[in-house]
Amino acid sequence: FTAAADTIALLVGFSAGQVQYLDLVKKDTSKLFNEERLIDKTKVTFVKWLPETERLFLASHASGHLYLYDAEQPCGAAAPQYNLLTQGEGFSVFACKSKTPRNPLLKWAVGEGALNEFAFSPDGRSLACVSQDGCLRVFHFDSMLLQGMMKSYFGGLLCVCWSPDGRYVVTGGEDDLVTVWSFAEGRVVARGHGHKSWVNAVAFDPFTGAAQAPQPPELSGGEEEDEPPDPLVRRSPAVTYRFGSAGQDTQFCLWDLTEDVLYPRPSLSRARTLTGSGDSGVPGLPRSLSRSNSLPQPAGTGSARGPPPDVPPAFSVGRFATLTLQERKGPSGSEKEHKRYHSLGNISRSGEKPPGSAGSR
Repeated sequence: FTAAADTIALLVGFSAGQVQYLDLVKKDTSKLFNEERLIDKTKVTFVKWLPETERLFLASHASGHLYLYDAEQPCGAAAPQYNLLTQGEGFSVFACKSKTPRNPLLKWAVGEGALNEFAFSPDGRSLACVSQDGCLRVFHFDSMLLQGMMKSYFGGLLCVCWSPDGRYVVTGGEDDLVTVWSFAEGRVVARGHGHKSWVNAVAFDPFTGAAQAPQPPELSGGEEEDEPPDPLVRRSPAVTYRFGSAGQDTQFCLWDLTEDVLYPRPSLSRARTLTGSGDSGVPGLPRSLSRSNSLPQPAGTGSARGPPPDVPPAFSVGRFATLTLQERKGPSGSEKEHKRYHSLGNISRSGEKPPGSAGSR
């Protein structure tokens, strides 16, 4: 965020823990925060300005800590001391103990292991953090309250992004999946297969789904009760959101998140017994998914890790053709490794179903 044409501020985080402030116009302006590594000795994983601010920025570290800095304030000559401000499930927030303003202004301890990335919601009110413990945590930034939480299928989460309207959060990580989580409903909407290794980056298309928020389709009684439509001739659902993901498998995958995934029709639960083809199948989203990986839930129940591999939920198989918790298996059903399946490379423009893409069970 730049206030004038004669200044372009840039932040750079270093593997040794320092954060450098540079001005690309005023090239003699440079500051180094955490220079002596008294604040944090671990590598900087992500840095970002607070939305529409001139001075405040956040820096996350491999220690799992997130620090709020003021670019106009100095760092102390000694290691900072902190007072606990608030804490909740899996996080604590501390304020720097000092008679005069100094950096860091706040310290957040989030989850266990590295805090890999964070992102502000489009309205700037909520902060989504993904950690090495496999948890997505969403906070109301000003009040420092936990608004929602989600667990990965397994492994750490590495990247996070908000949809342009702030309704959904997509994450990627060491489970080789992209996961779409509904902020409003607090549940996992879908998981996407396509990568063969860790997913490092995710980003929504800002020009799709941002202008008008999708509405659940209105279902008439006659259509659903008297003459249920044939799923084999149903028209393809309109694209609601699009996003991309990049992984350590060197692949860049593009995804369409459609209304049949976001708002499945309950009356089409019979479609569970059908094998979807291209844009045809629209099975209902099972209740088990909404509870499988979305928190808050009672601690220690183990339910946050999702359903066991031998009980896969059914998903829609529209253009978001790889949305499923587990790929469709052959008669033996013995294979459980999702990363052997690469489905996007064979998707054609005609909507032809790629070999090995998921169908409903």
